Amino acid sequence: MEKLLIATSNPGKLKEYKELLKGLPLEFVSLKDLEIDAKATEDGKNFNENAIKKAKFYSKLTGLPTLSDDGGLEIDYLNGDPGVNSHRWPGHEATDEELVKFTLKKMKGVPWKKRGAQLKVVIALKIPGKKVFTSEGKIRGFILTKPREKIIPGYPFRSIFYLPQYRKSFNQLSEEEELKISHRKKAIKEIIKFLKSEKII
Repeated sequence: MEKLLIATSNPGKLKEYKELLKGLPLEFVSLKDLEIDAKATEDGKNFNENAIKKAKFYSKLTGLPTLSDDGGLEIDYLNGDPGVNSHRWPGHEATDEELVKFTLKKMKGVPWKKRGAQLKVVIALKIPGKKVFTSEGKIRGFILTKPREKIIPGYPFRSIFYLPQYRKSFNQLSEEEELKISHRKKAIKEIIKFLKSEKII
């Protein structure tokens, strides 16, 4: 069975990918499984560049087919910010709580109709000896004026990202609802097609 490295140190993200890829004839391994502490340089100008950099870095390091991603929040009113700087928006590597507070401060007083935003992800798959394949997914919503329920570690913006069709913030969705509309699910469908075309699965 072919191994696939899911190159993330975020346990929530790892769990989500394993669920989305469940049933495929692949053995999933993580950075933790391989005891990899090395960090890829994420200095790209957009999600696409960073996802590719990470996939190439960890595939070269391990010799394994590697799946990596980069993504974040893009707010219409702020011309797409925080975008690629989603986790460093305040000027440093911020905590989840800091990111939520900083976002709400930036959006203070902005009327509801202008609070549109999207969560976007770009997934990159690097198979040794081949070019990197990328796919993207996004989901539209609105920025709330205060967070709902507890912040999910590693996913701060979900507590303030409102989905009108469910009348819930993203972090209030059930696991079933989340997997149904997840922006990662949209992107992973193309990744699975590519794996099949390359006869990896």
